[in-house]
Order: sequence, then structure tokens, then C-alpha cells
Amino acid sequence: MNAVHVRSAEKALNVGTWLIVFGAMLYSVLTVTPLMADHTADRWAWTAPILPLVVDAAVVIVVKLDDVLARLGGHGGRWPVVLRWMTGLMTLALNTADSALKNDLVGMAVHAVAPLLLIVTAETGLAYRRAIARAVAALEAKQKAERAEREQAARERAERARAEAREEREYAAQLAREQRDHEARLAREQTEREERARREEREARERAEATEREALERREREREHREHEALNRERQTRERAETEARERALKAERERRERHERAERERAALLNRPPAESKLPEDEARRIVAAAFETSMPVRQAAELCGWSVGWVSSRYAEHREPDAGRRADLAIAGQ
Repeated sequence: MNAVHVRSAEKALNVGTWLIVFGAMLYSVLTVTPLMADHTADRWAWTAPILPLVVDAAVVIVVKLDDVLARLGGHGGRWPVVLRWMTGLMTLALNTADSALKNDLVGMAVHAVAPLLLIVTAETGLAYRRAIARAVAALEAKQKAERAEREQAARERAERARAEAREEREYAAQLAREQRDHEARLAREQTEREERARREEREARERAEATEREALERREREREHREHEALNRERQTRERAETEARERALKAERERRERHERAERERAALLNRPPAESKLPEDEARRIVAAAFETSMPVRQAAELCGWSVGWVSSRYAEHREPDAGRRADLAIAGQ
């Protein structure tokens, strides 16, 4: 079921309802006008169609306003119900009166068809419109939840992509450092080979000094090697610490998303339920009102879900917006 199906159903319901209404109106005018003419003074006989037109106009008003209220999810109270049944019964009485005066039971049955069909159509159409309005609200809520899930998935994919890109940059930087160290080591080794070759070519009298210089250079290389190993160990320690910090951050982010998803599921479970037939316990009602406030649900709809009054629910909404305002509203309701 999608929006196209809902609009098609509403169109079929509207077209069918108005065809029945106008057909019943036309039949009523044609049936009641002779009766009114027989029971009206001759000089006022021209007013005979006025009464059936007035009654039928009331029927049109009731059907149209019921349609608007059903679309808005509202309820007009008991007076629209009284007007709807009163106009229906008036139409029934006017259509069957002539046959009743003549004791014609078949005529009464035949003339009762259109008024009865009009009454039942008005009630059934109102029920259908309210059901369609509820179905549309549920469909919109489902679509909103699906959009939220898609957006969450997109954010998670973007976060993973950023983490992978960051790891690739760090790995490339590490490779570059190792390459530079390797090239420096090769350069030092080449320099040392050249130095040894030059030392071997020197005269014998400089051999002792060369030996001493070689010992000094060996100690220098050992010191550099130790420093290099210390730097490597320090770099590895720092990289392990950074890796552990990233893993802790990712774990904290996953836990935060899981808490958020659990909260969303609990909120959906509180709001996707039928209206309460009686007052729910106050703790449960407060949870429902808190969830309704977070989703910007109308106060009246939240009151139907928890079974409490609109004033009480309004006070809870005020507490969420401003705690002091909620207590003042409770005191005002208690004073009334």
C-alpha cells in the first residue's frame, strides 16, 4: 500500500458517496414535493420543494464537514452525529409519509431505500475516512523511520570510509619514513666503504691513527644504532597507543549508536499502539508522553494513547519544555 493506492481509495469513496448523496437528494425532492404540495395552501404551492431542499442541504453539509474532519484526524463531538441522524430520519420520514398515509407498505419500503442508503453511506463513509486517515499516518511514520535508517546507514558508511582513509594515510607515512631511513643507512654504508678504501691506501705510518679512527667510528655507529633502535621502539609504542585510542573511540561510538537505536525502538513501541481504553498507570503514561514530546506528536493524540486528559498531557509537555511551567500548569488545573 502506498500513497497512490490511498488517493485512489479516497477518490473512489468520495465519488461514490457524492453520487449516492445527490441521487438520494434528487429522489427525495421528486418524492417529497408532491406531498408538500398536497399539504400546503394553493397560493403557496410553489414553496413545496423548499423543505426537501433544506433537509438535503443539511445532509450535504454533514457529509462535507465529516470528510474534512476525518482528513484532519479530528472529531466534531455529538452535535454532528445528532445532525447526521436527524437529517437522515427526516429524509426517511418525508419520503415514506405519503405511502404511510395511504397505508401502502410496499410504497413505504420502496421509498425508504434511498434515505436508508443515505444514512448508512454517511456513517460508513465517515468510518472509512477515519480508517484511511489512520492508515496514512501509519504509512508516513513508517516512511520516516525508513528514511532515518537510510541516513544512519549512510553516516556509518561515511565514518568507515574516513577511518579507512586515515589508516591508509598513516600506513603510507610509515612506509615513507622507513624508506628514508633505509636510504640514509645505505648512504652511511657507502660513505664508510669509501672511507675504509681511503684508509687502506694511506701509508703505513698512518695505520695506527687509522686504527684509532676506526675504533672511534665503530663506537659512533654503535651509539647511532642504539639511538635508532630507541627511536624505533618509541615510534612503535606511540603507534600502538594511537591504535588503542582509535579502537576505544570506535567502541564508544558503537555503544552510543546501540543505545540510540534501543531508545528509538522503545519510543516506537510506546507510540505505535492503539488508543488506551482507560487511564494507564502514571509511570507508563509519563513514558508515553515523553516519547510523544520527542517526536512532536500533537497533545490530543498523546492523550488518546495514554488515556489521560489533554490538560494533564499539556502539563507534561510543559515540564519537558520548562519544568517550572509544568508545575504551574498542574496547579492551575488543580485550582479549576
